[in-house]
Amino acid sequence: MLSCPSLRSRPAQALKNRLLLSPISSIRARSSPIVATPLLQGKGIATATPSTILPRQSTLALRSSSSVAPRLSALTRQFSSSSSAADANNMAPTEVKQYDYIVIGGGSGGSGSGRRAAGWYGAKTLIVESGRSGGTCVNVGCVPKKMTWNFASINETLHVAKHYGYDVSENVDKNYRHFKEIRDSTIKRLNGIYERNWGREGIDLVHGRAGFVEPKTIEVTLEDGSKARYSAPHILIAVGGRPSIPDIKGAEHGITSDGFFEIEELPPKIAVVGAGYIAVELAGVMGAVGCETHMFIRGETFLRKFDPMIQKTMTERYEDSGIHIHKKHPGLKEVQLIRDGKGKDKLLKLISNDGSEMEVNELLWAVGRLPEVEDLNLDVPGVKLNKSGHIEVDEYQNTSVNGVYALGDVTGHAELTPVAIAAGRQLGNRLFGPDEVRDSKLSYDNIPTVVFSHPEVGTVGLTEPEARERYGDDQIKIYHTRFTAMYYDVMPAEEKKKNPTEFKLVCAGPEEKVVGLHILGLGVGEMLQGFGVAVKMGATKKDFDSCVAIHPTSAEELVTLR
Repeated sequence: MLSCPSLRSRPAQALKNRLLLSPISSIRARSSPIVATPLLQGKGIATATPSTILPRQSTLALRSSSSVAPRLSALTRQFSSSSSAADANNMAPTEVKQYDYIVIGGGSGGSGSGRRAAGWYGAKTLIVESGRSGGTCVNVGCVPKKMTWNFASINETLHVAKHYGYDVSENVDKNYRHFKEIRDSTIKRLNGIYERNWGREGIDLVHGRAGFVEPKTIEVTLEDGSKARYSAPHILIAVGGRPSIPDIKGAEHGITSDGFFEIEELPPKIAVVGAGYIAVELAGVMGAVGCETHMFIRGETFLRKFDPMIQKTMTERYEDSGIHIHKKHPGLKEVQLIRDGKGKDKLLKLISNDGSEMEVNELLWAVGRLPEVEDLNLDVPGVKLNKSGHIEVDEYQNTSVNGVYALGDVTGHAELTPVAIAAGRQLGNRLFGPDEVRDSKLSYDNIPTVVFSHPEVGTVGLTEPEARERYGDDQIKIYHTRFTAMYYDVMPAEEKKKNPTEFKLVCAGPEEKVVGLHILGLGVGEMLQGFGVAVKMGATKKDFDSCVAIHPTSAEELVTLR
């Protein structure tokens, strides 16, 4: 959610030097912390036709004709069932190409794990990607979301500018189509960076959809309809997820978060269904750029997995900003397409379960995400799914099948880009690294999270209710402050009240260990990273107090709370 890697990561030089000087026979591949299997020798490139494995030098050239615009279909497409494809499908692959490591999914987690295995430890690695390289984060997630958040934030800055004495028109023209073109070109550049990094690491790339045909063998349906098979003792599933759409009449007339990034013209009026961080982020963007925005939520507040302070204040903040929040909404039963088109030309009628109706120019479904597992044939190796349909894994990313692993959104654990990257790298260490990293795993405790709402929200650790449940009421002490950032001091009092900054520390035990930190306000997204380190290290309130404040900043409040 927060970022995507664009540069090659490197290990500590001493470790890498030792690995480079070590004989390949000393490097072992591990399918679990206990069971070890030998690493296949060699690092050569498999021989194949250009339609099967793209030569590293020509990867970008072969893909340059694809559309710049993020396409939902590019991430979820099924390949052609035309007669020519059918003929190709009838021809069973005659060769099974061998690798040390196969990664299904070229997103953040799969890339992180594949690059660690190949670039650090010399494992012969294959990445299979069905869409555009970089996965959700690069194409329809973190990157375009943050760029669009920046676009909207500039509009908010223009509103504040007049109070600083700038002669700014109330209705500055916004060329959203031009912005989208710039955003799309940035994404295309990142697609290329991913593929070039894989090439430098000696990773082979195949474009197509993969499914298991044997416990350690996959079959890939290539873009021309033909098939190819690949086998490895270690196979990682990192295919991510996709937005879900409710099963109601006309739901297809709305868009998901993927389709949001295809919008070329801003809709004058938009409805957002959902109360999670995706709904809050995208509704905030639409409201900040001046669209009439409606949110349909089932409860009284949104961001219900966050601390109650965040829920209450952010819901109030959105209402103060002019976003219409329909609380305890009964849900929609039908969506009617009145007029097709883009922007103001599109018109939908929303019919709720209570009979109420509303006409909007766009409808955004933000009601959750589903794991992308349908075409993987997981029953072949026997990989188990949990009740929500996600792949079950243990703390080492092992599935129920020895030698098959999963991480990222497909597991349903902390669906954030940096989490997937970190888990992937640790898995690469454990499978192919030296003895000192054979037990590597990612700790899912105290993961800092930022919601790019308006204003931003940052959180790390336990919420107040979670802390009270874990430690007991008598062991918890709360430090809280609410104020207006100096940035807004030039604004009239009634507008200042609509732009709060609010911080909370949740401390536990007699030493007042900081077990939760929750902040909202201007700039907290950049503020949280350092405090996340402090919480991860087990800092106490005394440690916070011992840090000299930086004045004048909002962050200083966190080290001066009383």
